[in-house]
Amino acid sequence: MSESYRATRGEPRVALVTCAELPELDPDDRLLVGPLAARGVRIEPVVWDAPGVDWAAYRLVVLRSAWDYASRRDEFVAWADTVPRLANPSDLVRWNTDKRYLAELADAGVPTVPTEWVEPGATWRPPTGGEYVIKPAISAGSLDTGRYDLADPALRGLAARHVARLGAAGRLAMVQPYLSAVDTVGETALLFLAGPDGLGFSHAIRKGAMLTGPDQETVELFRSEKITPRTPSTAERATAERVLAALPGGTTERLLYARVDLIPGPDGTPVLVELELTEPSLFLAHAPGAADRLADGILTRLS
Repeated sequence: MSESYRATRGEPRVALVTCAELPELDPDDRLLVGPLAARGVRIEPVVWDAPGVDWAAYRLVVLRSAWDYASRRDEFVAWADTVPRLANPSDLVRWNTDKRYLAELADAGVPTVPTEWVEPGATWRPPTGGEYVIKPAISAGSLDTGRYDLADPALRGLAARHVARLGAAGRLAMVQPYLSAVDTVGETALLFLAGPDGLGFSHAIRKGAMLTGPDQETVELFRSEKITPRTPSTAERATAERVLAALPGGTTERLLYARVDLIPGPDGTPVLVELELTEPSLFLAHAPGAADRLADGILTRLS
């Protein structure tokens, strides 16, 4: 462990959970080191599947950059069930790591991107026009995701093979219309952090378009993103609040953080693309005070 994470004996220990590819945390998460040390909290980066970790020794275990879970999701959620004092809680991790939660939220009246679900073994015949996004229901970092203009016969063939490849691997495929507003307006990610009065809005960022064509079957941990600060619109704030209000069991009081990703639909209304409750980038570097707000939320959980 790097000396920069050490603190004096007797301070509460908090684990920030990461993956083997990022043993010293993602740079954005390292912004928590100073604020937590100033609050008398000792943090330690810990790889989620490292052998021999005594998770019960930590006052709080905070999921951060465990971005390799998608290929071992069953193992990951089983691990989460064994960890006491996990943030966010393991039942929400199980629910949120399978994007079928979008169908549940749509049924609850949340505006979501329309999704066709293609089960393994099913035959999918692509439409003969329109742009679509294909991705697996269990994924992270926009991997195994592609964009296809189905008016092009060659791209129709690639799209069909993409769905078939996911199915052959036993993975549920998602087929969604490409929301063209992402090319101009961009995607808005609204970040909510816990505080003394519960989960509250902290800041927002804009993500530029990432998908330029078919899936390239890369093996990177995540795709790079172009991020800039953003002030969300009144409609985006309202939609994000609707999303959080529709969580199963009214669970926002148990959340340390949440990220709501929205893109304008064809009529300009914000629609939910993803709800991130497990290991989202929180973009602390893009909002003054965000790292301190998250540190305060962690301190609230410790007390």
